[in-house]
Amino acid sequence: MKRALIVRHVPVEGIAGYREPVEAAGYRIDRVDVADPGFATLDFAEPDLLILMGGPMSVYEQDRHPWIASLLHRLAGRLERDRPTLGVCLGAQMIAAALGARVYGGPRKEVGYSALTIRHPLLRHLEDRPVLHWHGDTFERPEGTEWLASSELYENQGFRRGANVLALQFHAEMGRDERFDTWVDAWPHDVAAVGTTAERLRADHATFGPPSLAAGQAVMAEWLAGLD
Repeated sequence: MKRALIVRHVPVEGIAGYREPVEAAGYRIDRVDVADPGFATLDFAEPDLLILMGGPMSVYEQDRHPWIASLLHRLAGRLERDRPTLGVCLGAQMIAAALGARVYGGPRKEVGYSALTIRHPLLRHLEDRPVLHWHGDTFERPEGTEWLASSELYENQGFRRGANVLALQFHAEMGRDERFDTWVDAWPHDVAAVGTTAERLRADHATFGPPSLAAGQAVMAEWLAGLD
């Protein structure tokens, strides 16, 4: 059986609803936290699929989080070999940085459900479906990659490089995950920064989350089926 390894930057950011299509594609899923003692020596080239999820830290905060530099170095080596790699939110920014692109703070937070403008047929399942956003950083699209989507606030919401590397800024995986409530409770300053409320976010999650997840799972299944 093929092996997928999830790199988890904080406990409240996991694979969530993407687990189903990954397992359906024949992968046994393992997980490692960046705080685990063995993380620093982990061989990133070994897993058949590497999945990097989100987190509240920034790629450029390497003075506060020394593990980021080590992660980027090993990730760059994996990408040089064109090994199948998925990044979500912070994970997408990690991929961008490992490919030599700039990651930086955006003009303001993007938190809550809103629709994407789809730029590539891989994301056609998400057309006209509000998806969850929760970030304040963004990235320049690396050279040699395809532009997948944009939003009203951020031009780059995703890119792919060839068949094997996929970076998604948004959280289509969270549509039925109870950890969404933890996000709302853990980061009230983010909620306030965009002028919304916890109640509104929870109501939107109940309405838009399930169809967003179904669309996100369709995207994931299609991408996994096309891996080289």
